[in-house]
Amino acid sequence: MKNLILYLLLALNVIHVALGQIEINPQHPKAEKLSSIMQQLTDNGVPGASIAILDADGWWTYSSGFSSLEQKTRMTDDHLHYLQSIAKTYMAVAVLKLFEEGKLNLEDPMNKHLDPTVSKMIPRADEITIKMLLNHTSGLSEYNFNPEYASTLLQHPETPFAPTDYVRLIKGKKLDFEPGSKYSYRNTNYVVLALIVDHITGDHGNYLEKVVFEPLGLQHTYYEIKNKKLTGEILPDSYWDRYSDGILENVSFIQRQNVAYMVGDDGIVTTTKEAILFLKGLMEGKLLKESTMELMKTWVNGRDQKPAYGLGLGHSDLAGNIAYGHSGGGLGAGCDLKFFPEKNLYMFVAINIGTVTESPIHANLEKSHEQLFIALLTD
Repeated sequence: MKNLILYLLLALNVIHVALGQIEINPQHPKAEKLSSIMQQLTDNGVPGASIAILDADGWWTYSSGFSSLEQKTRMTDDHLHYLQSIAKTYMAVAVLKLFEEGKLNLEDPMNKHLDPTVSKMIPRADEITIKMLLNHTSGLSEYNFNPEYASTLLQHPETPFAPTDYVRLIKGKKLDFEPGSKYSYRNTNYVVLALIVDHITGDHGNYLEKVVFEPLGLQHTYYEIKNKKLTGEILPDSYWDRYSDGILENVSFIQRQNVAYMVGDDGIVTTTKEAILFLKGLMEGKLLKESTMELMKTWVNGRDQKPAYGLGLGHSDLAGNIAYGHSGGGLGAGCDLKFFPEKNLYMFVAINIGTVTESPIHANLEKSHEQLFIALLTD
């Protein structure tokens, strides 16, 4: 009996470790300052906001405001959040895993790994390489600049989109610039990458879960949410300032429908903690080899001739500190995921208001965002 009890206790301990129990430090030295800024954020028009940080003082999380303005439901640390374009970093990891497995080369032209029916819709598909897609130097036009996409999304949000539908939106359009000649961010690049992973693996979503979610034990991270019931999970409502007059409209249905059908460039929902666990796992070599990580951090310059983007990973300088990560914005949500290597600091912040159109609310939002980074990075 004693041995049986000991066995059960050991088994429970293994389960506890496997689940990655996270202990929050309520006495974190930056808690008071950061919580004040988060409260300021929601006092100035943002419906709800959540943040998580991890540094030498441990984990700290905080949520302010409402997940639903109509129901007066508070935002909590357990809510899921739309990652929007941060999903590109996850997608890039999947592509780089295929590179490590020898199933593609970064200098391969995209048409080598695409169905011919897709390649025919893309100009110069025999010249644009997988690396150019990853670092946004392909020259492909932006699918969501097509008025047909915006009108369908806003007027008929129930319309399902197949991955190839996004590519059809750029069919016949000339390249914006010569492939490889400069950096210009395009969501289209990552839709094509998803189709490449589909062609090689049969299902890029399943492959993404296999090589990213499962190795890191991400139990509250979901992709292609149209196929997920999200049982027991909660997504906050989403809000948009349609007329840029400071009056918010609930666009939860449109937001969820939009994200549900996005592939490669978007489509992931997760918690604040699991967003950090992903970036931490990536930075610590739990997903890719060291040599592959060096490739991922091969930066191309932006318009200011400063490093801007690697292979699915953004590079920025905030308050004099280098940061790796990505940001995301959508019709009804916005977020930012960063790692500051010199501080060994991870942070993720999410809001449930759209960031892709103008709003007077954004002025105070940007000020609070800047204050968050100053508070985080100042000793």
